[in-house]
Amino acid sequence: MVVMLLGIAVYGVIILSRGLTQISVSLQTYAWWTFAAACGLAFTNYLLRFLKWEYYLAHLDVRGIPKGESLLTFLSGFVLTVTPGKVGEVFKSVILQQTRGIPIARTAPIVVAERVTDLIGVIVIITVGSISFPGGALWATLGAIVVGVLLMVVASTKVSDGLLRALTLLPGPLGRLAARIGPKIAVALHGLRGLTAPSKLIWPTILSIGAWGLEGLGLWVILGGFSVRPPLSLTAFFYATATLAGALVPLPGGLGVTDKLLEEQMAHLGGVPSATATAAMLLIRFATLWFAVAVGFVALGALRLRYPQMNADAAPPNDGGAKP
Repeated sequence: MVVMLLGIAVYGVIILSRGLTQISVSLQTYAWWTFAAACGLAFTNYLLRFLKWEYYLAHLDVRGIPKGESLLTFLSGFVLTVTPGKVGEVFKSVILQQTRGIPIARTAPIVVAERVTDLIGVIVIITVGSISFPGGALWATLGAIVVGVLLMVVASTKVSDGLLRALTLLPGPLGRLAARIGPKIAVALHGLRGLTAPSKLIWPTILSIGAWGLEGLGLWVILGGFSVRPPLSLTAFFYATATLAGALVPLPGGLGVTDKLLEEQMAHLGGVPSATATAAMLLIRFATLWFAVAVGFVALGALRLRYPQMNADAAPPNDGGAKP
C-alpha cells in the first residue's frame, strides 16, 4: 500500500510537470480499446512466463500440482511485483509451502533463474531494437557482450569465483561489502547452476524474449491509440531499456526511473509529442506494472478461498500433493 501511494505521488508530479491540460487533451481523442489490448498482451506475457515456472518446477521434480492451482500460485507472486528487481516474487515459494508443504529453499532458486532469463531476454530485445536507429550497432555490440559475460558468470565456476575474488580487492566499502557477501553469492550461484546450465537456458530465454516483447508491443499499440506509430522495434527498445533500468535500481517497481526513461525516450528518440509521451507512459505502466499487481491480488484471493489455512499463524500443511 505504501508503494502504491508512492506511485500515485510520482505520477502526480510527472503529470503536473508536463501539464494536466495538455495530457487531458491527448486523452480526449485516445482510442481506449488499445489500452484493453495492451492489458491482454501483458496477460499473455504472464502466461508465457508461467510456462517457465512449470519448466523449472518439473526440473526440480516438484510434481502433482494441478495446472490451475499452479497458475494461481504463479500469478499470486505479482502481489509483490513492486519490489526492487521483483525479488518479492519469491512469495510464490511461500505460497507453495503453505499449500503444498514444499520447503521455500527448494523452489526459491526458480525466482532467481526467472530473473536471469528475463535479463537475458530483455538485453536481446534491446540489442535487436537498437539496430533501428543511428549508432545502434554500438548498442547491439554492447548488448551481445553483456549477455555473453552474464552467461559466462552463471555457467562457469572458475569465472564467477574469479570475479568475486577480484571484487574483494576493491578499495573501501565496496571491497568490504564484496568480502562479506561474496561467499553467499557463491553458494547461491552454485545452487542456481542446475537451473541455468546452458542447455536449460534456451527454452526459458526464448519464452522471456517473447514475453517481454509482447509488452513492448503493448506500448506500440497504446501509441497507435494516439495515432502515433513509431517503428515497433523502436518501441520494444524503449520498453526494454526502461524495464532494465528500473530493475537495476533499488526502487520498488523501478518507480520514477522506468517511468521517466520511457517518457524521455518516446519524446526525444521516437518523436512523440511530450504530452502524448506522458499519457502513453502512464497507460503502459497501468497496463503492465499495476495490472500485474491487481492480477496478483485476484489470484491470491482465489487461493485463499481454496486454502483457508493460508495465514501467518497457520502451520503449512503437507498433504502429499508434491514431494517436499
